[in-house]
Amino acid sequence: MTDSMNPSSQSGAGSGSAPEQRTVVRTGERGQSGFQLVTSRGFDEWLAGERMSLALTTYQVGGLLLLGLKPNRDISIYAAAFDRAMGLWSDGQSLWLATGTSIWRMENSLAEGAQQDSFDRVYVPRISYTTGDVDAHDLAIDADGRPVFVNSRFSCLATVDERFSFRFLWKPPFVSTVCPEDRCHLNGLALERGRPKYVTAVAKSDAADAWRDFREQGGLVIDVESGDLVAEGLSMPHSPRLYRDRLWLLDSGSGYFGFIDVEHGRFEPVTFIPGYARGLAFHGDYAVVGISNQRREHAFQGLPLEQNLAEKGAAPRCGLQVIELASGTVVHWLRIESKIEELYDVALLPGVVRPKALSFATPAIGHQFCYEQDGRIQHWSSTPSAGSR
Repeated sequence: MTDSMNPSSQSGAGSGSAPEQRTVVRTGERGQSGFQLVTSRGFDEWLAGERMSLALTTYQVGGLLLLGLKPNRDISIYAAAFDRAMGLWSDGQSLWLATGTSIWRMENSLAEGAQQDSFDRVYVPRISYTTGDVDAHDLAIDADGRPVFVNSRFSCLATVDERFSFRFLWKPPFVSTVCPEDRCHLNGLALERGRPKYVTAVAKSDAADAWRDFREQGGLVIDVESGDLVAEGLSMPHSPRLYRDRLWLLDSGSGYFGFIDVEHGRFEPVTFIPGYARGLAFHGDYAVVGISNQRREHAFQGLPLEQNLAEKGAAPRCGLQVIELASGTVVHWLRIESKIEELYDVALLPGVVRPKALSFATPAIGHQFCYEQDGRIQHWSSTPSAGSR
């Protein structure tokens, strides 16, 4: 169901401040109701013009959310259940997802140009690597095609392994040993030419759970190749990304999106984000940033974000913001109004109009078949599709 509050919405820079909104009610893979999206005027036209969809993760309720457009251009959102969904990577055809105890590889089961019930991507879990509860955060695919993930519980970078829980790749020089103590809360990963280049951590700590005492100004960026500290004095930094020769990140504890002046080791804020920001992706001249309501745990109270919100007369929210890089202006936004209050990651699905994904929470996964015969992809579904309506 869609309640279009402004059928004549228009796109364009600056439309994020317009009062017109669109509300979408979602029934998902589990048939849940009451899931509402409110977007800026023209958000749907922006998605259509850029010809892409978005994927989001929320560990709070264990979900992979896929956002696209219905044939009538209304917003479509499809929710698939994955326990503690965290780091996310996609090229539009494949989708990798870090969950509570596994790393999943999902593949689009449709042939090029094919659709199923107006969906042009149907992501199906194909391979799972059981890692155990390593608290995997950011995830990326390197130049060799292997997943590299931030193993926060063991304070290291790791990859999957067919025999072991994970294969160790790298740890910060100040962490003396790899053990399940979450010493510095390593969380973010940026690749350069397909290789790990920068990581973010909450503190330069080498004791179990010690990072929690340095949340306000203990955050840092580390060069993986040299082990050098690139920047310090941050507040719970997340989501480092290299884009157009700049190292961008989210200073989550202060609420700012910006970049690191690598030469001087300084964070340059660009845009204030009204909430706890995590999840960052780039497309053309835009950045897409995920926002969560303020964290309610004790460890996330007393951050600079609280004062910054108060000074700007803003309330925290859960959703997305689309930022024009040249000006730092929020040109579009999306709010999630439901029991979901926290997001972790954001990924772009280039060339995708309306995606969906299947999980093991629905019997539909047992009735979807995809195979190749005589050079052609065959796709069969023996039951009605469940999902957004």
